[in-house]
Amino acid sequence: MATVFETRLIGNIGKDAVVRKMEKGVLALNFPVAHNKNWRDKRTGEQRTKTTWVNCTIWKKDGTNLRIVDFLKKGSLVEVIGTPFAKGYLQDDQSIKSEIRLNVSKTNILKTGSDSTSLYKDYDDELTIESAEIAMAEGIY
Repeated sequence: MATVFETRLIGNIGKDAVVRKMEKGVLALNFPVAHNKNWRDKRTGEQRTKTTWVNCTIWKKDGTNLRIVDFLKKGSLVEVIGTPFAKGYLQDDQSIKSEIRLNVSKTNILKTGSDSTSLYKDYDDELTIESAEIAMAEGIY
């Protein structure tokens, strides 16, 4: 029986996407997305917000359409769908840090940081998933 482990996240991009060229002609488009959880504190009545940052990666093959990079700008509201995973690493001070990451399979730009009328959809599932699998298998990312 097949299983599905997929996450849908809607949030604002924290900084412009960075394109990194990896091994074997694979490109990684990296950008952080903030998810804000808002609630009212029952004791004080104060409005509260907790922000969770998710580091997102869109995997592309070298030579494919990278037009989406023009839309992955700080402040843009995006919907990203993909496979989540946690990554741990050792910091310079020898402390262990972890982060939430998302290998993106679908991207919708809901509102750009500079122009609220733009809408861009990127449904490059097969290339994205295939490139991510190559990168993970090779230990690139």
